[in-house]
Amino acid sequence: MKTSIATVSISGNLPEKLEAIAAAGFDGIEIFEQDFIAHDGNPREVGDLIRSMGLEITLFQPFRDFEGLPEPLRAKAFDRAERKFDLMQELGTDLVLVCSSCHPEALGGIDRAAADFAELGDRAAKRGLRVGFEALAWGKHVNDHRDAWEIVRRADHANVGIILDSFHTLARKIDPDTIRRIPGDKIFFVQLADAPQIDMDLLYWSRHFRNMPGEGDLAVTDFMRAVMATGYAGPISLEIFNDQFRGGSAKTIAKDGHRSLIALMDDVQRAEPAAAAMLAPMPARSTVDGVSFVEFASRGEEADALETILRTLGFQHSGTHIAKKLALWTQGDIRIVVNREKSGYASSAYMAHGTTVCDIGIAVDAAADTVERAQRLGAAPFNQPVGPGELNIPAIRGLSGSVMHFIDKTSGLNDVWSVEFTQTAQDDSDAGLMRIDHLAQTMSYDEMLSWSLFYTTLFQMNKSPMVDVVDPDGLVRSQALETPNGTFRITLNGAETHRTMAGNFLADSFGASVQHIALASDDIFATSDAMAKRGFKPLPMSDNYYADLAARFDLDPAVLARLKAGNILYDEDANGAFFQFYSQPYAGGMFFEIVERRGGYKGYGAPNAPFRIAAQKRLMRPKGMPKH
Repeated sequence: MKTSIATVSISGNLPEKLEAIAAAGFDGIEIFEQDFIAHDGNPREVGDLIRSMGLEITLFQPFRDFEGLPEPLRAKAFDRAERKFDLMQELGTDLVLVCSSCHPEALGGIDRAAADFAELGDRAAKRGLRVGFEALAWGKHVNDHRDAWEIVRRADHANVGIILDSFHTLARKIDPDTIRRIPGDKIFFVQLADAPQIDMDLLYWSRHFRNMPGEGDLAVTDFMRAVMATGYAGPISLEIFNDQFRGGSAKTIAKDGHRSLIALMDDVQRAEPAAAAMLAPMPARSTVDGVSFVEFASRGEEADALETILRTLGFQHSGTHIAKKLALWTQGDIRIVVNREKSGYASSAYMAHGTTVCDIGIAVDAAADTVERAQRLGAAPFNQPVGPGELNIPAIRGLSGSVMHFIDKTSGLNDVWSVEFTQTAQDDSDAGLMRIDHLAQTMSYDEMLSWSLFYTTLFQMNKSPMVDVVDPDGLVRSQALETPNGTFRITLNGAETHRTMAGNFLADSFGASVQHIALASDDIFATSDAMAKRGFKPLPMSDNYYADLAARFDLDPAVLARLKAGNILYDEDANGAFFQFYSQPYAGGMFFEIVERRGGYKGYGAPNAPFRIAAQKRLMRPKGMPKH
């Protein structure tokens, strides 16, 4: 499979774009004319620069307002085309994209347009070039790939074909299966883009909100299945217009783009097995059984304070590592490791962020397959020396340089707790915590699409719509990702300013990833009472919150009193109810959450978030006061 991306899709000047595209693993580029014009090298120099990076020019674009023009505009359009043909030959590419006309004087008519393309095909053939016609969703007369194909069919020229773009088809809600009628050898090029489902002007939607396949809501997989069913064997390319990407990291965006194409084509090959294989087989998305462990890097008094909190939460120190300063704390199916090492990866994480979640262990069906898929999708593997008696557990790098280890039962990795840890005496008491409900990762808003794509292409996970969380000092965007059976949940929280609690956490921790861990109980009132006996200090909520709760929900007064006594927050929907309370912030803004889900409640208590954040901020250092 030959992968490509339009230079307009990422930020930077032309050399910066090319460097990022090559590093991400693409085979070629669509050179966007504006990027070429803005560069100070001549066409031959640009072509040589591109090829020196191991890339080819798969397409030159765009050539606008060509078909259906009256004279003398028609003659001028052909003159413009000849000049672009000169440029293409100097650059070293043989295919130009002609997009359907938006010219105010353009005339309609399939036969008129076909005649124009037949003549353009003759001119291109003399130079060994090809012409691809694309239907813009907002084209004046041609805005549907079915009309574009009819024009190409009637032009009946070997050097004229159709270019398909997923956005232009799917944004107009055209059935992508109509593509199956087009002969594969007449599809000269395929461009892909996803987008969030927004009801707005098509041109504005396209120019500002396109994103990578899998990051939006369009049926890009169905579109590509139809393309592959035709026998198409050409490049698979990305053409993205996105305001956020224009200001983002070129390397990150290019890497995400390549990941999205690999994941998409893997999905297509699995769904359309009769189509020609374009991608080497790779493991399927992993099934996640839950969080196996969470590891904190900490030292000295900070580690002591963390372990004190764990005790008040009902955890018991159940194991000590055979060779390292690692303490295992357990309750129910939850494992938390406190790493006090002064060398190795965890030590580096502590030096960079302070007390932080440095490692997440995820229980999967096949650990080796998970890492193989992750690497095929561009993830960086993680390795460090394995000592005597230790297991070599597969791992990759995660958010902010953190680590994700993968543990399965079939390979014996699940025995790590009995192999690497000596058991310590413990009693039978706990606070009723059963499992990790979800992990909350904090990042800049610009990183959210990237990490959503990371998780949904690696694991079998679904994403919920993004929501706005109101902080007293700004907005935080939040999106939840969840496995179909609910065994693994992650919320991604994107901060746009350091003034929000999430943004302040990022600033103070120099980009740490996990800000809070939600632990599940099957009886939140009993858990609250048990923790109180252990000295747990919940986040205090205002009386105003409970007065409002009484007004919003038809709660029994006795239940309301128990909620207030335990500083427990409440929410409900048509399917069930949700209870939650929090620890007070520790270690620069991290915290624990205790939850109980009743019935089919699927949310995360979003209506309570503004009140929780306000309560947390009352306990943190005043605005403007430096950390040290």
